[in-house]
Amino acid sequence: QVHLVESGGGLVQSGGSLRLSCAASGSINRPTIMGWYRQAPGSQRDLVASITVRGRTNYADSVKGRFTISRDNGKNTVYLQMNSLKPEDTAVYVCNAHAPAYTVEQVPQDFWGQGTQVTVSS
Repeated sequence: QVHLVESGGGLVQSGGSLRLSCAASGSINRPTIMGWYRQAPGSQRDLVASITVRGRTNYADSVKGRFTISRDNGKNTVYLQMNSLKPEDTAVYVCNAHAPAYTVEQVPQDFWGQGTQVTVSS
């Protein structure tokens, strides 16, 4: 099992910056892909960014060039640096740990944090 705790959300003006952190505890016996998702009221949960153990990243088009995801494997922590924030970035940001199935015996697993609110005022 993996337990995820997010921090760093808050209220910021348009154009400002925030840094989210997600600390993972527990363990799983295979490499995980860490990601940040966000969900605005009345909307579905969408992927913002993800990063593999080796540092390969993936971003939603809407945040490319503004957000940067990183991870510290030694600290079991993933970060999301958010710059040039816009009101449309307002959402609950949720950390995810995805463990793919690398063998036929394994089952994919997903773990989720509770989320942290990010509000960007215009």
